[in-house]
Amino acid sequence: MLKIIYGDVPEAIYNTSVYFNNTYLDKWITDDFAKKIIKKIDKAEVLSPQAVDSKALGVIPVTKLSGGTKTLLLILNEPEKIFNASTCGDNCAPYILKIADLLNQDITINLHHIMDFGDKKFTIEILNTHTIVHDMKELVLNSVDLIR
Repeated sequence: MLKIIYGDVPEAIYNTSVYFNNTYLDKWITDDFAKKIIKKIDKAEVLSPQAVDSKALGVIPVTKLSGGTKTLLLILNEPEKIFNASTCGDNCAPYILKIADLLNQDITINLHHIMDFGDKKFTIEILNTHTIVHDMKELVLNSVDLIR
């Protein structure tokens, strides 16, 4: 299940880009699901474990992927850690939900804003209040006071 904790979390990794650049493994990039994330979020094709071909930037090293893509790959590959998902745009939200469904364990992300998880039903626990929500209306109603 996806779990969200709002606000400052001492054990959360906030600078996901720097963390990714210093910890990623080649297999994180060449995994089929990772390739889908990179293609959808960064509009780039994986050429090798070290390079992608981006529509906007041409051939770039994987260390130049977007902060959102890096954060998604971290969540996917180190699900036991808490990452600041406020580095992600709302376009990453469906992938956060997919990763939570794909992995056979709970994942926790840290947010400092209300991320738009779309119109479909989902199951998310807000750890600040231990509330389970199933759609955006419930998420907003139960999160708004936590991010002020």
